[in-house]
Amino acid sequence: MEIKLLKLQTDKLEAMKEFYTKQLGFSLCDESPNRFQIQTGTSILEFHNENVTGEPYYHFAFNIPSNQFQEAKAWLKGKTTLLLEDGEDEADFSFWPAHACYFEDPAGNIVELIARYNENPVRETPFSINNILNISEIGLVVKDAPGVGEQLKEINIFESDNEPITNSSLSFMQEKKNGVFILLTSTGRRWLFSEKKSEIFPMEITLT
Repeated sequence: MEIKLLKLQTDKLEAMKEFYTKQLGFSLCDESPNRFQIQTGTSILEFHNENVTGEPYYHFAFNIPSNQFQEAKAWLKGKTTLLLEDGEDEADFSFWPAHACYFEDPAGNIVELIARYNENPVRETPFSINNILNISEIGLVVKDAPGVGEQLKEINIFESDNEPITNSSLSFMQEKKNGVFILLTSTGRRWLFSEKKSEIFPMEITLT
């Protein structure tokens, strides 16, 4: 399973385009008055402002090469402000194993760069925006996480640790161990490295 195209809403379209293309340096794939798409490794990320209600925000992540976390973190610090959790600007996920750092874009999305040591390939070229591998995670917030979990199982997307899916859990759903997940959860769960709680906003996910 890979996330080929991820469509998210925003109420700050122009600021978002400026941030992702000018400040971070992603390549613009396509645009119209109501949307733009950027190339994020082998994935495409789209933001649009059609039928937006409120101020949508999401959590999503990008995979980076397994040998370039500190280099990528330093690169990111030169572009924007890193988010903190308990005073730290990185997360050590020893159970994956992986390291990650986080930032917030102009729409308030909680965005993560993550180096997964067992899944992500290495790169020898100096880290740049071109070393982003793909969209690694998207948080899918729903009213009935167990019910949606059953629907995902019908297309061979399962909880990665075979843990029960509940409305209070954060379930890492995947097809195979390649570092790409749908993070299934219900509302009201705090996103790591943020004070924002998980809320339901429209999205469209296209998978391989």
